[in-house]
Amino acid sequence: MRKIFITIKHEFLELVPPTIFFFISFCLLILTQNLISRQYGIPLTSFANAVVGALIVGKVVLIVDHFSFVNKFPQKPLAYNVVWKTLIYVLAAVAVRYVEHLIEFARKYGGIVDGNLHLWNEMVWPKFWLIQMWLSVLFFIFCALRELMRAIGREQVIRMFFGSRSK
Repeated sequence: MRKIFITIKHEFLELVPPTIFFFISFCLLILTQNLISRQYGIPLTSFANAVVGALIVGKVVLIVDHFSFVNKFPQKPLAYNVVWKTLIYVLAAVAVRYVEHLIEFARKYGGIVDGNLHLWNEMVWPKFWLIQMWLSVLFFIFCALRELMRAIGREQVIRMFFGSRSK
């Protein structure tokens, strides 16, 4: 029982940093979108979307990190791992977001095949790709910071940003 608790605690602590990073990022994106949309009378997006999006992206990061091929370039300069991981996270996010929309359309139209057909015809693709573009930039920043932290060490990064830790 203790081992299960330790595993759950570890997974939760791994989920927190990407979720917080993407929550703040998504809140800024939603705020920007709402400020622009308000001028044209377009319905506003809820900040609950930022919470859900951050939880989904955090879970995608957690799942993808368990694959062995993610750390393909541990002995190379950091740029290799940053670009490689960004690419993997972006592809995983595209897949998850597509499946998320597919499930919604499949429920609406009574099946996967019909849902997929309507998804291709009714989806607002510029918005989908715009969000994906922003996700790509955010994943790049996230991966760069994470790899830098891995190379320097968590304690050193905390010391550099916040000064010495008092014990």
